[in-house]
Amino acid sequence: MTEVVSELTRNHIHRLASDGKRVDGRAPDEFRPLKIEKSFVHSAEGSARVHLGNTDVLIGIKMDLGEPYADTPNKGVLTTSAELIPMASPDFESGPPRESAIELARVVDRGIRETETVDLEKLCIEPGEKVWILFLDMHILDFDGNLFDACSFGALSALTDTTVPASRTNGEDFKLEVEHYPVSVTAVKIGRFIFLDPSLDEEMVADARLTVAIDENGDIRAMQKGLSGSFTFDEVEKVIELATLRGNEIRETIKG
Repeated sequence: MTEVVSELTRNHIHRLASDGKRVDGRAPDEFRPLKIEKSFVHSAEGSARVHLGNTDVLIGIKMDLGEPYADTPNKGVLTTSAELIPMASPDFESGPPRESAIELARVVDRGIRETETVDLEKLCIEPGEKVWILFLDMHILDFDGNLFDACSFGALSALTDTTVPASRTNGEDFKLEVEHYPVSVTAVKIGRFIFLDPSLDEEMVADARLTVAIDENGDIRAMQKGLSGSFTFDEVEKVIELATLRGNEIRETIKG
């Protein structure tokens, strides 16, 4: 029965997509309602909970003392991880991180790292000896599509909410300075149409997926292609153009 319903759903989405329409009535370039709650976890140095439609993610940031990497002795360390909690989706299983969780963490991390969202040199206490390690942990609470964008929004929001606990080293706590704002925008291709912020059903029937992270200057900082289909050069340009436009709107929401 599940396979029959799945096939019916697939046909329905493709039928609508052939006319540029979506199941939930959104325009092709329209995001689902976005709600961001900062300081959601009071025991963390920074946190944010993001609802993107029915997709619900929680991002927490913890700071700890440690040693820098040998090749960057004067920089703090950023480490990003994602946990796909089984209760969020029947497809998520407990145990070691799955490939999808690793990809999610890498995509979010790349956008932050390539943009130099945080100046890691400011997290150095003693070069070569002691630095702050910033742990950015993403927890998926409810999965209804587009984790890349939901987690990207949450990560950036949590960073803007973070206070470095310098009092642990006899210093004075200070607000983590966010220097750049990379916003991730994901599009899927269904048939010949491009849709932003795919729901879970749209992701399941999509031919191809493209995620673009663009900073406040309009510069592309990261891209990730997914699924087996392809985009033409013109379609990639279209996604970048839409990502720039929608990214500017979402960026203001994150800053707020």
